[in-house]
Amino acid sequence: AVDVRGAAPGTRETDLLDPANLVDKVHAVVLSGGSAFGLDAASGVVRWLNERGIGFETGHGRVPIVPAAVLFDLPVVRPGDDPMARPGADAGYAACEAASSQPPAAGNVGAGAGACVGKLFGLDRCMKGGIGHASVRVGPWVVGALVACNAVGDVIDPATGKVLAGARTADGQHLLDTQRALLAGERGNRPLPGTNTTIGVVATNATLTKAQAKRLAMSAHDGLARSIRPAHTTLDGDTLFAMATGTEAGPVDLMLLTVMAAEATALATVDAIRQARSITTQWGDVPAALDWAN
Repeated sequence: AVDVRGAAPGTRETDLLDPANLVDKVHAVVLSGGSAFGLDAASGVVRWLNERGIGFETGHGRVPIVPAAVLFDLPVVRPGDDPMARPGADAGYAACEAASSQPPAAGNVGAGAGACVGKLFGLDRCMKGGIGHASVRVGPWVVGALVACNAVGDVIDPATGKVLAGARTADGQHLLDTQRALLAGERGNRPLPGTNTTIGVVATNATLTKAQAKRLAMSAHDGLARSIRPAHTTLDGDTLFAMATGTEAGPVDLMLLTVMAAEATALATVDAIRQARSITTQWGDVPAALDWAN
């Protein structure tokens, strides 16, 4: 299933995930940078799956089902990089080749490579975002989350309410607190709609229907609302997928799973920020939360 809360999403194959529609299984999910160009990475994943006979049986061959979501990171160009570099089908294929059962990398990798947060007052005052992951276990149930955070808002620690990374003051030396600044009447250089976005996947070992998976995706967005401030804005395309592996066949406590999904998503968003590292771009240095850690 999928749930889209931002007003400017970049997605592929999401209509198919509606509980009213036919296919009840996907064979991969792609999270990518590169704006709409990054959606082409899913084509490489489809090719990799097709070569291995993995897909939806049509009677005339198997068709891999690969939903995707992208975030906008095109302005993030480091000195010496090709400004026209885009993640395409070859990158998606390579990601499949590199996949393993080891814990995934975090920070400035994959969809998190060009992610930044706190952009409402200009790129020159933002901080580095990234990709992160977390999991929550209660009894036999496990819910994991993988989140690439490229929000226009700030990322906060839900446990303390402290801003971890986001818009900085005009001198670049302190955190501004975007929500507080907005409520105090401050206005900055608003980014274009769709130039932000947090995307991710939550997955559980439970056995779910498509409708139950939809509830999981919806509740996972509560985790974004706890860890990003403001979240789900008109300038973001926040999109979360939900999947169930079905390896745990016992009766489902959906309420518990939705609570776990929100918690795992919030923790993964914070992990994305804590794992991020500072970079130098064409407009200047972009610090990470790690640089300012106490």
